[in-house]
Amino acid sequence: EFRRVLFRSWRALIATRAYFPDRVATAVVQKARWMIGISLAGWDRTGWGGRWRVSELWMRLRDRRAPLAVIALALGYAALVATAASAIGHAWRATAAPVYGPGLRWLLVANALLLAWRLAMRAWATGEVYGWVEGARAVPRAVVGNIVAMLAARRALVRYVKMLRGAPATWDKTAHRFPDAIPHDG
Repeated sequence: EFRRVLFRSWRALIATRAYFPDRVATAVVQKARWMIGISLAGWDRTGWGGRWRVSELWMRLRDRRAPLAVIALALGYAALVATAASAIGHAWRATAAPVYGPGLRWLLVANALLLAWRLAMRAWATGEVYGWVEGARAVPRAVVGNIVAMLAARRALVRYVKMLRGAPATWDKTAHRFPDAIPHDG
């Protein structure tokens, strides 16, 4: 009996069934509000904690990584566009593209495999909870989510700097449209 219960609880997924705005503009507003409250204002209002427990530091680092993550996202997408433009330019001019060293090739392959794994797990978990159609949509939604995060970071930083300069903090309320039921097709 214990084994069956243990396996069942191991196999169970924990999912948040919440409604996020379904338009880019409102999603940017909501995400910016979270970034201001959790990452930026949380940093200067609560600091890094008085006692340096590993768990406390870990949670604060996770909460406050959004601004750095957005910089990494922007650089990654810029590198992707630059690499594609370079490949197209070299193909058009019939010149040899630069050759990457073995260390960089290994790093790129490792990153690609880890990204593929993360996207596959995201699609699988979403499919387990919401059905295979939503599972398939999870991969392109990751790109949309990254774009929303980059736009929200800009908005959050502008609003936060205004707050630091004395402007009152304002609440950006976002409207949510709630569907009648959560579809589950799998």
